[in-house]
Amino acid sequence: MRILMSLLLLVLFCSLQLTSSAPRALESSSSCCVQFYKKKIPLNLVVSFYQTGSNCPISAIVFRTAAGREFCLDPDSSWVNSHIAKVNSRTTTTTTTKTLSTTV
Repeated sequence: MRILMSLLLLVLFCSLQLTSSAPRALESSSSCCVQFYKKKIPLNLVVSFYQTGSNCPISAIVFRTAAGREFCLDPDSSWVNSHIAKVNSRTTTTTTTKTLSTTV
């Protein structure tokens, strides 16, 4: 009886370990890039961006468009860095404008 109880406890522990690590595994695979998109994306289509996580095989910048599409891009590309700076300034300007209009 004691062996059966120990075996049951071991199976329960293993199943908890598998279920607790499953969401993290799904999350990391969905936000990683396999290859870079080669074409230049027009700046007016880009609404946001993010960098892939450190657990991904390649480091990439992901641009999200207004239509919801995501493109994996080379972070060392000059046009990508230019787009990032412009999207950041666009976001900062919008936030500053909203803050000023609410305080007046």
